[in-house]
Amino acid sequence: MGPHPAVAAIRLAVRRVLQEILVAHSAAHSAASSPSARPSLSPAASAPAPRGSGPRDDAPLVLAACSGGADSMALASALAFEAPRVGLRAGGVTVDHGLQQGSDARAAEVTDRMRALGLAPVEAIAVAVGRSGGPEAAARDARYTALDAAAERHGAAAVLLGHTRDDQAETVLLGLARGSGTRSLSGMAWVSGTGGRYRRPFLQLDRHTVREACLAQSLPVWDDPHNVDPSYTRSRVRHEALPILEKALGKGVVEALARTAQLSRDDADALDAWAARAEADVMTTAPAAAGGAQSVHLDTVGLHGLPTAVRRRVLRRAAIAAGAPAGSLFARHIEEVDRLITGWRGQRAINLPGRVEVQREGGRLVIRQG
Repeated sequence: MGPHPAVAAIRLAVRRVLQEILVAHSAAHSAASSPSARPSLSPAASAPAPRGSGPRDDAPLVLAACSGGADSMALASALAFEAPRVGLRAGGVTVDHGLQQGSDARAAEVTDRMRALGLAPVEAIAVAVGRSGGPEAAARDARYTALDAAAERHGAAAVLLGHTRDDQAETVLLGLARGSGTRSLSGMAWVSGTGGRYRRPFLQLDRHTVREACLAQSLPVWDDPHNVDPSYTRSRVRHEALPILEKALGKGVVEALARTAQLSRDDADALDAWAARAEADVMTTAPAAAGGAQSVHLDTVGLHGLPTAVRRRVLRRAAIAAGAPAGSLFARHIEEVDRLITGWRGQRAINLPGRVEVQREGGRLVIRQG
């Protein structure tokens, strides 16, 4: 008799990601050892480890980011089960944000649970959450900084995250409410971070499935009270906005929003690639060397001939290259810069975040810092 269907589903999702990690690791190893050789998955890396042998000490390490909630506990259990079967080592990390009383004791409990699953190494990392961008964004920034540091410290090939299809739907709905454009509507990527460090195996699984998998395995889970706190935007989306939408539009809203994310991501990737090629065509001078004043010059005639979606991507890329912080550069900023191309009437220079100034000088758009 096989495992419970929910348990089988989470294990299959994790197994697929681990196979991808093995392929990427093998290709990188082949390229490093023989640059002229064609990267391929070696038989030793592609075959499951012999039963009972476990992974070698030098096998790639994959970490599970685990908060103790149902999603991440299901992830940790699936990783602990699948990793040794494909010859990978499996560890876990929990981040203590220090935002609730007793959070340090809870983090210690989570590490004990991960060890009980067979994960090693396991650690809890305490972080200080700032205030920049609001409480949710600040906590997220602190968490990813800690996970990046843990991955570097342990030499991990990847970090698995337990985001589900429901999380993806919430992210798309939040992006839609902000009016942030196609990239925001694309939600969370399957693979993200430096060198593809972060992987999200559960983006096609719903929250109910992962919770059912925990119940089937008698895994203790912790329900974060912040997830039901209406002072947090995502909590209101989860417990108020999405249920209202499903009541008004019928079941299937979550699946539709998640599907929208993938379609938007495909479109955004294509437009970004087009913008990268167009930028090379319209750039008349390169940015100054690192450490000097940044300056980008773009040909206004070439810019004017581009479709709006591509042109504004080129302008955003150029502003960031000149020193504007990406997180502070909003659509309204790029729309104002765009008017220097499409509605030129002798306007004055436009100031962007990061002390970046944009000015039209004859047939050139000059973007400089300082």
